[in-house]
Amino acid sequence: MDSIAEEQDRPAETEDEPSEEAPRAAGTEEGISKEDGGASVTGEISSLSISSADDVVDKPEMTLKSEKLNEEVEAAEVSQIKTVLAADTPYSWAQTFEELNISENLLRGLYSEMKFERPSKIQGLTLPMILSPPYHHLIAQAHNGSGKTTCFVLGMLSRVDPEVQAPQAICVCPTRELAIQNEEVLLKMGKFANITSACAISTDFNKQSSTRRGQVVDQVIIGTPGTIKRWISTKILNTKQIKILVFDEADHMLAQDGFQDDSLRIIQNITKSNGGCQVLFFSATFNENVKNFTVRIAPKANQVFVKKEELSLDVIKQYRVRCPSDAEKVNILKDRIFPAAEKLGQSIIFVRTRASASNLHRRLDADGYKCTSIQGGLSNEDRDRVIREFRSGQTKILISTDVLARGFDQAQVTLVVNYDLPLKNAPPYGPDYELYLHRIGRSGRFGRKGAAFNLLVSAADEENLNQISQYFSRDIPEVPWDDDEAFEKVLKEAGLA
Repeated sequence: MDSIAEEQDRPAETEDEPSEEAPRAAGTEEGISKEDGGASVTGEISSLSISSADDVVDKPEMTLKSEKLNEEVEAAEVSQIKTVLAADTPYSWAQTFEELNISENLLRGLYSEMKFERPSKIQGLTLPMILSPPYHHLIAQAHNGSGKTTCFVLGMLSRVDPEVQAPQAICVCPTRELAIQNEEVLLKMGKFANITSACAISTDFNKQSSTRRGQVVDQVIIGTPGTIKRWISTKILNTKQIKILVFDEADHMLAQDGFQDDSLRIIQNITKSNGGCQVLFFSATFNENVKNFTVRIAPKANQVFVKKEELSLDVIKQYRVRCPSDAEKVNILKDRIFPAAEKLGQSIIFVRTRASASNLHRRLDADGYKCTSIQGGLSNEDRDRVIREFRSGQTKILISTDVLARGFDQAQVTLVVNYDLPLKNAPPYGPDYELYLHRIGRSGRFGRKGAAFNLLVSAADEENLNQISQYFSRDIPEVPWDDDEAFEKVLKEAGLA
């Protein structure tokens, strides 16, 4: 069995609020039972502390995932994936779900509920690694919209024994929105598996809600790190029978300015409780620091990575717009970009601060544009309402801070505007490459066409975008800010008009 050695950490983000969730059943028929052969997790943590969240700049949070697949994404994916396998990994590439030897009930969920026909490339590659003894850890990176969620959800469902009424799988997500969405996928995929789940997420209720919750007996726990850690520390979540632990958006979960402390504490608790389990790390991006850290804490893990130069999908056309001033940026939106994109799908405009989101929303709303905005200062109820309105098509324009940068899946989004470029909030300062990739990836979901306009004003903006262009080895051509026809032309070239 593998061993994870935990590293000393720096302060993580503010932990989330607890919630009280009722058990939810994933079907009524019998599911598969597997022997537990999870890998061990060992180590110590020291010098841990929690810091308060930034009041002005929102970090990436929102992730709402769906699992539709596309041939164009898959074709690009397979030529770009690099794998590093543990010596005793029984390697095979699954061409069909039947080759995975999963239960009929799970196959029924995949075909009748998820409407899948066969595994995507990332699924065909990683699922045999996840489901085959000796259950090595897995560090997996793949393009947005490639089917990563199915990999770990099916992995959890397959490892759970439905006859054992105790927690056996945990999925840790950076936000309540992602936890809810992942549980929805699990309930849909596991509809016939007779497996229950609980969602450990923050709500607008106070912290006393966690003390009122009874002992967790659901087999799969999906939630945010602070709430899961609190459930464990208050003894309502027993990790003695945990077989598989998943970190979604793992690069953020293990980053020093993310949830590294909480994540390592959860690993440590499972290690002390049962000797360890199989750990899966999934994300679309892994910077070198996080990648090296993950490899150190999971030294014998199977690894699946994509070169950074290959991550910027060709289906998303990227452009730069040199604006004469900050004041003109909103006019370029209204007079150039919106008219050119009027007949397209929905648009997301990314800004850097909460104040910018509020101000831009106010200006567009005053000029008669039907739009909504989302940022970290909103209540959970308001955030849910904004997402519902956008997903239902009530609004075509969504203004967002980086709470929405990661993984928000809305197929109708064809255009992203970086009103402000994404920048790092801590040294070394400069452009945030991973965040840029996640932002533009909100368009062009599942291989569909998409476009991204980057609005530039200062020389610093120009330099930051040049660094992004160089980092991903992608040319980002200019669209003249005062040329109406140029905007329509590039959208046609992007296949959107």
